[in-house]
Amino acid sequence: MSDEPAGTAGRPRRLRVVLVTSTVGLLAMVGAAVLPGTAAAASTLGASAAERGGRYFGTAVAANKLNDSAYTTILNREFNQVTPENEMKIDATEPQQGQFTYGNADRIVQHALSRGMRVRGHTLAWHSQQPGWMQAMSGSALRNAMLNHVTQVATHFRGKVAWWDVVNEAYADGGSGARRDSNLQRTGNDWIEAAFRAADQADPNAQLCYNDYNIDNWNDAKTQAVYRMVQDFKNRGVPIDCVGLQSHFTGGSNYPSNYRTTLSSFAALGVDVHITELDIRNAPSDAYRNVVNDCLAVSRCKGITVWGIRDSDSWRSGESPLLFDSGGNKKPAYNAVLTALNNGTAPTTPPGGGCTTSVTPGTVWGDRYNTSVTVSGASTWTVVVAITRPQTVSTTWNGSASWDGGNSLLTMRSNGSGNTFGFTTMMNGNSGARPQIRSCTAG
Repeated sequence: MSDEPAGTAGRPRRLRVVLVTSTVGLLAMVGAAVLPGTAAAASTLGASAAERGGRYFGTAVAANKLNDSAYTTILNREFNQVTPENEMKIDATEPQQGQFTYGNADRIVQHALSRGMRVRGHTLAWHSQQPGWMQAMSGSALRNAMLNHVTQVATHFRGKVAWWDVVNEAYADGGSGARRDSNLQRTGNDWIEAAFRAADQADPNAQLCYNDYNIDNWNDAKTQAVYRMVQDFKNRGVPIDCVGLQSHFTGGSNYPSNYRTTLSSFAALGVDVHITELDIRNAPSDAYRNVVNDCLAVSRCKGITVWGIRDSDSWRSGESPLLFDSGGNKKPAYNAVLTALNNGTAPTTPPGGGCTTSVTPGTVWGDRYNTSVTVSGASTWTVVVAITRPQTVSTTWNGSASWDGGNSLLTMRSNGSGNTFGFTTMMNGNSGARPQIRSCTAG
């Protein structure tokens, strides 16, 4: 064992990789890890998605419902990823310029991380839900305020958020394929790129996503416009890792027959794709099943998030669009989704030559505990582990360790000592949270 993790040499390298096995976490101080590949079919959405190559099945979460035991029972049982519904948006996190408030967002993040769920940050830059002070701004003052907001919020949650919706809904509806006319757009056409670069600096190990609605149909002008933007960003080295399709299917925006083509076409650009806000009017089983099957057919489709748990929690509650009715009962669409997930094929290794990990709980003392991680699928590897503060890692072994600036992300690299490494975590008063495997990269 080494006495302490090695210090970080310079700015940490961003890991633009496939996220895997972060649902493999320590569930109890002396409990077993949840590992993919069990013989029996999984009985919950998150567990089944995790078996399909480390994917997630998540939900939007509202902080004011975390005191509802019926709500949290379903949340904790079924899902392995959460997105704060409104609590990370601009008006919630910076209600007055320069005065940041994170209480409700922190509550959701802590709830998720302490239960082994991954977190999607939503959203850093958006034309909507701006506080009044931002709505009144324009030009360079607005640009600087937007960049400061991105930097401050991404820095606050650094090491806790797996993906950021850096920019949300920047393209107009209709057949023009144009950018949305917003106060942010009027600061200059490069505002989206500027936001991504600021997020990259603030949270270098998070995956950075563009998120939008009505980009589900491959033939639509809006879809093509977003595709061209992502293609341009990849060609010029702008830091973008993923595209989020909200997939609110209702009325004239129903599930399109070419949905899989859309997912695979974005993925072919070298980015992951995520279904980020799924809800379907009247929750037809066939449509939900098709969405799941389309995601499973595209190796870079990393997961699905439904926009709420019960119909009564939905922003479209009158359309009954979710997997649980208002009483918390599973609907036929739930069964269709779980069956589709369980029937899916789990890749032996993540696409792109990646690796997988398994986590084994070790010895537990009153103030600390050990964790061992075994890497499969590669002889040389890099594994990123997220630590929930105020917990700290005091000792590592069988790997070369480095840290991000906030000591919240531990990066372990193979050093010829085999494919199992370990570390000791000091609880520092927080016995509920557990380290989470953020990514595994071969080579």
